Amino acid sequence: MTSPTPPSTAENPWPVRTLSFKLADWIHRLGQVWVEGQLTQINARPGTRTAFLTLRDTAAEMSLSVTCDPDLLRRSEVPLTEGSRVVVCGRPDFYTGRGTLSLRVTDIRPVGLGQLLARIQRVRELLAAEGLFDTRRKQALPFLPHTVGLISGRGSAAQRDIVAVAGQRWESVRFRVEDSVVQGPAAVPSIIERLDVLDADPQVEVIIIARGGGSVEDLLPFSDETLLRAVAACRTPVVSAIGHEPDSPLLDLVADVRAATPTDAAKHVVPDVTAEMAGLEALRQRSARALRNWVHREERLVDGLRARPVLARPTTMIDDHERTVERLRADIRRSVTHRLDVETHRHEQYAARLATLGPAQTLARGYAVVQRVDTDHPHAVSSVDDLPPGARVRIRVADGSANAHVDPAADEQGEPS
Repeated sequence: MTSPTPPSTAENPWPVRTLSFKLADWIHRLGQVWVEGQLTQINARPGTRTAFLTLRDTAAEMSLSVTCDPDLLRRSEVPLTEGSRVVVCGRPDFYTGRGTLSLRVTDIRPVGLGQLLARIQRVRELLAAEGLFDTRRKQALPFLPHTVGLISGRGSAAQRDIVAVAGQRWESVRFRVEDSVVQGPAAVPSIIERLDVLDADPQVEVIIIARGGGSVEDLLPFSDETLLRAVAACRTPVVSAIGHEPDSPLLDLVADVRAATPTDAAKHVVPDVTAEMAGLEALRQRSARALRNWVHREERLVDGLRARPVLARPTTMIDDHERTVERLRADIRRSVTHRLDVETHRHEQYAARLATLGPAQTLARGYAVVQRVDTDHPHAVSSVDDLPPGARVRIRVADGSANAHVDPAADEQGEPS
């Protein structure tokens, strides 16, 4: 039984061999593991007993050295080439002599199309359960973006189509193009890096991720879970323009807008200036026509109101009342005149009767009025008893009066002298 190794200190450091042995011991404890990745380098020289491969992670910039028997590569049912996606079974091994780590593989299985589709389906179900495909979380595209971000392959046909179609639709459109790897194990980290750059640019208002068509294996990076989560976390609206109409990577479900082709993406993002101007002209004509119709309708309404008698002749009611007042005034005037005539006639009758019965008419017929004037209160004499001898009287006749005295020698009948 070996004695335990004392802890390392500055005074008692471990030699390199001790650390190497300890690393090898810990790594060997991991045992046999299954690992999935993509072959990026295959070195199997004829006559050698060991083949050297590089297995790269499909979603990160990480790789691992792999060694295997060359017969494993030759016996594979599907030819293994650089870019093939595989699942390997092996045991990690640390070579103490060189201080390197490798994976000694005893089984290599190519990942078939059915397996790839099954894994894509599992990712689809996982992200759907998390709500990343929910339409309520999708952002609307700006009507006229200031700058359009474009992630595509360098000099690709998809890039040229988008820029050309967008320029035809709106000459002033600006693009910030970020060239990226769009196929293979380096595609996902490359696209995510460019996506972060465009999303951080305040001038970029919409981002297009574009690539031409390809096989399911070629489009696998656009169904990668890491890329999908990065797109879902973007604050800038993202348009997916991957492949052609039949192609449907999961990026189409996570992106805010799915375009059938790169050309269709340009049409979604950039409005057609000719069509927009025609639409504005049509709206202007419609608004002018609607305004004219409204004015004509209001004019007819006003004309109808003005044609009403009360507005055509506003004084009609006043005229009616004025005629009524004039009629009443005439009636009152006629009544008053009639009353005056009646009263005048009655007055004349009373005056005639009064004149007939008055003293003047009596005097005109030869009568006289004798008034005694020698008293304090002159008064008419109605009895001879009021005419004592010597009394002074005034005798009034029709055409005047005369003074007289009562003669004491009057006859016995009492007549004055």
